[in-house]
Amino acid sequence: MATVNPPRGMRDILPADKARRESVLAVIRERYRSHGFDEIETPALEEYSRLHAGIGGDNEKLAYNVLRRGLDAEAVREAAADPAALADLGLRYDLTVPLARFYASNRGQLPGVFRSIQIGPVWRAERPQKGRYRQFVQCDIDIMGDDSSRAEAELMVASLDALDALGLEGSTVRVNDRRVLDWMLGSFGFALDERPGVLITIDKLDKIGPDGVAAELRERGATAGAVDAFEAFLRRPQTMEYNPFGERQIRKALPDDAPDDIVAHLVGIGDAVAAGTGRDDVPLVFDPFLVRGMGYYTGTIFELAHPSVDYSLGGGGRYDGMIGRFLGQQVPAVGFSLGFERLVDLVTAQTDAASQAVVLIHDADVPVAELVAHKARLVRDGARVRLERRTKNLKALLERSAADGYTSFATVAAGAEDLELKPLA
Repeated sequence: MATVNPPRGMRDILPADKARRESVLAVIRERYRSHGFDEIETPALEEYSRLHAGIGGDNEKLAYNVLRRGLDAEAVREAAADPAALADLGLRYDLTVPLARFYASNRGQLPGVFRSIQIGPVWRAERPQKGRYRQFVQCDIDIMGDDSSRAEAELMVASLDALDALGLEGSTVRVNDRRVLDWMLGSFGFALDERPGVLITIDKLDKIGPDGVAAELRERGATAGAVDAFEAFLRRPQTMEYNPFGERQIRKALPDDAPDDIVAHLVGIGDAVAAGTGRDDVPLVFDPFLVRGMGYYTGTIFELAHPSVDYSLGGGGRYDGMIGRFLGQQVPAVGFSLGFERLVDLVTAQTDAASQAVVLIHDADVPVAELVAHKARLVRDGARVRLERRTKNLKALLERSAADGYTSFATVAAGAEDLELKPLA
C-alpha cells in the first residue's frame, strides 16, 4: 500500500499531540492575558511588496510566494526574471511584519500603548531537518507605543511567568542592545560598511570561540587594527560576578566609556524585571555579544534560556523603525516570540482541562439512546467522554485511550442505570 505523506517539512498532528499543544497554548494565553495583553489575528497572506520590503532579513529569501491570478504559461515565461511580476501575495514568514501592517491599518481603534498577543502558523521554505519545519507555530507578544524600558520589562516578566506556569522554572533572559554593539564595533575601529558582516561573525562566538572569530574576521578582510583591538578585548582578564545584570556588571562587560543613556536603559530593564518577578537574583544576563540576526532590530535584543537545554526558547527585541515604514510616522515597538515548537517538546504532559476524561465501553446490544444518555450525564458534570464498542483485545483499547489522554473508563451494559468509573493505568 502506498504511503501518503504531507508535503516535505510539514506534519500531520495526531489527536493526543494536538490536545497537548492546545493545553500548552492555553497556559501561555492565560498568563499573557493576565499581564494585560490582548489577542489579535492577522491573515496568513500578505502583499508581496510588504513581505519583501527589506525588513525581514534572510527570512525574505525563504518566503512562499503566491502566483498572480490569471497567469498563463506565456505570461509566466515572460515574467520569469522578475518574481514581483509573477507574485502579488505571499505566506507570512513571521508574525512581526503582519503586526506592523495590522497596527498601521487599525491604529485609530487601538489604545495609545497597545499590547498584543499573536499565535498562529508561519511558513518558510527551510531545508527540512530535525526540529526545523516549513510550517510551524509562532507565539508572540508585542508592545507598540512605549519607548521606555517598561515595555521590555513587561515582555520579559510576562514570558518568564508563562514558562514558570508551564513547569519550566529557572529560565533566564540574555540581554543586549544593538546600539551597544554598533558603538562597541566603532570603538574598536570597524568601519560602518563592514559592521554587518562583522556581526555575522561575532554571532558565531559561542560556536567557534575567540580564535575562530578573529580568524574569520581576518579572512573577511576586516580592518586589521580593529580585529586586533577586538581580539585583545575578548582576551582581557575577567572576574566572575555574583549579579550578572546591573550597572557595574554591564560596564565591566563593555569597553570604557559606554554610552550612559544606553546603559541606563538596560539598568532600568533590570530593575523593573527584578520588581516584577520578585526575585532577589535578577533573571537577566547581560551578553555584549548577543547579536540576533533580524535586520529590523534597533535597540534592546534578548533571548530566553533554560538550564535544561543549550538552545534558546525564544527571543525578540525593539524594532522602532518598522511600523513607520507602513504608517509614515515613527511608532516605538518591541516584541518577544516564544519558540513554541521547542517548548512543547520540553513541557511535561499537560492534563486535560476537564476534571475527568472517560471512555464508555459498550457491547453491541446496548441501545443507542441509553449510550447517549449516559454520555450526556457525564458531559453535563464536566467530563470529556468517548464511546467505544468493546473489542476482543480490551487491553489494547484501554492503552490507546490512555495514550489519547483519557483518565478513566466504565463498561456499559444494556439497562444499566449507574456506571462504575475505573482509572486507566
